[in-house]
Amino acid sequence: MISVEDYLSGEETSGVKHEYVGGVVHAMAGAKNRHNTIALNCSGFLLAMLRGKSCQPFNSDTKVRIVFPDHVRFYYPDAMVVCHPNPDEDHFQDQPVVVVEVLSESTRRTDLGEKRDAYLSLPSLKVLLLVESDSRGVVVYRRKKEGGFAVEQYVEGVIPLPEVGAQLALDELYERVKFGEAQ
Repeated sequence: MISVEDYLSGEETSGVKHEYVGGVVHAMAGAKNRHNTIALNCSGFLLAMLRGKSCQPFNSDTKVRIVFPDHVRFYYPDAMVVCHPNPDEDHFQDQPVVVVEVLSESTRRTDLGEKRDAYLSLPSLKVLLLVESDSRGVVVYRRKKEGGFAVEQYVEGVIPLPEVGAQLALDELYERVKFGEAQ
């Protein structure tokens, strides 16, 4: 078991990103070009839409800390939006409002299970976007006023993000992405 302090210290100097689940550290695999293109498109468009607004986007180099009663987790989402950021000296954020995970064949099971459930436990989270990388499609979990999350699915059009004063067009999200052929 590795302490949170040792994990955070090790991540500062590591050439490989690691996620942390209750004292166990997992190295992250490198992503395919398609995955990285989608994640960068998402971060770039969120940056442009949120310029001058109080909420700010972060890319996949910033961790999310999720504190459970019996353990702590750190994940690296592909993108997120935070309206109440941690201090600049921190290496993580505690209160994301929007979290984006681009699904890959190698991470799909974890992203749709353990990570999804952990993100949905965050009191600050308003929207979770699970973005397909092998086909065009996004599943959105949006917090309902009466509690819980509504599930929405998009394959065309625009995903509204009124929670942060933005929107995400699928044409922009999948710009330069070709399905069915190598990149």
